Amino acid sequence: MDDRQRQQIRELREEGYGYGRIAQILEISENTIKTYCRRHGLGGVATNLASSEGKRQYCPCCKSVLELIPGRKPKKFCSDKCRMKWWNSHLDQVKRKANYSFVCPVCKKQFSVYGNANRKYCSHACYIKARFGGDEV
Repeated sequence: MDDRQRQQIRELREEGYGYGRIAQILEISENTIKTYCRRHGLGGVATNLASSEGKRQYCPCCKSVLELIPGRKPKKFCSDKCRMKWWNSHLDQVKRKANYSFVCPVCKKQFSVYGNANRKYCSHACYIKARFGGDEV
């Protein structure tokens, strides 16, 4: 690695590029880039190097200023309370991909569930009927 490449690595890291992208651009091994960056204080999360300087981020729920920690993924919310409050009030933005449809083997009713691909019965009563042959007590 020559001085020109070292300078390019510094510039690209300051712009927020990751190790893999720099390796592609300069056609050098990604491990060589990582080693150089870590030895010269250019390590950590690439996006934080560029975005943490001069830019403030705010919690989308309460609008308080978020404290960004260098070398870590930037926070989106100030607390779990704000995160849950915001997502519960913006359900239209949730991408629910884990919806499954089944037919209950007991009552033959079609039902859909979110997040459980192994479910068999539509209700606890149908489970009891299938398992024990009777109704729920």
